[in-house]
Amino acid sequence: MRGGVLIAPVALIGCSGPLSTLQPGGATATEIAWLWWVMLAGAVALTMMMVVLIAMAFGAPRDTGARVWTHGMGLAFSLVVLSATLGAGLWVGERILPRDDGAVEVRARAFQWGWRFTHTDSDGNPVETDGLLHIPAGQPVDVLITSEDVIHSFWVPRLAGKLDAIPGRTNRARISADAPGTYAGLCAEFCGLGHARMRFDVQAHDTWPPALPDESEAP
Repeated sequence: MRGGVLIAPVALIGCSGPLSTLQPGGATATEIAWLWWVMLAGAVALTMMMVVLIAMAFGAPRDTGARVWTHGMGLAFSLVVLSATLGAGLWVGERILPRDDGAVEVRARAFQWGWRFTHTDSDGNPVETDGLLHIPAGQPVDVLITSEDVIHSFWVPRLAGKLDAIPGRTNRARISADAPGTYAGLCAEFCGLGHARMRFDVQAHDTWPPALPDESEAP
């Protein structure tokens, strides 16, 4: 019991911070966090059933019919839990898919070892930034993701799930930020010795397109 009390705070450290999926900052990330809790509840339910079965194995012999444990708990209970989890996954997956709804589009290009992002200004001209992605706050944004060399992975834990950046292919990820601010992102696919340096930030703005200083634009 004491060990569990001591371990719990350490384990919960991973549930907070700038890269925590359990502190969502947008609608897409909120859906993913909700699915995480559903999966956790299902895992706990199945684990508790197994703990009870193991505890019963050390007790006195019991005259228990197969209908209760094999059919009722082993099959029916497990199928209910797994079906509910699968249904939640399909429901969330459908809700976070990009749609043809006129969302703002920005581009992300990965390379060893960094990120280059592109959005358009008020005149429709492309603006490039290194290591900093600009998006509007309070509305969905589609990020068009590709890579210049090897496979990388675009991930902003507080705004959306991860999506691979693949050479010669453009993947589309739907992200959103509820409020203006800065959100941390990183490459979530090992891509070489410089992988640990592939961090970036996402800046969500009240006004769009944002007014950027000249030094933030790539030549």
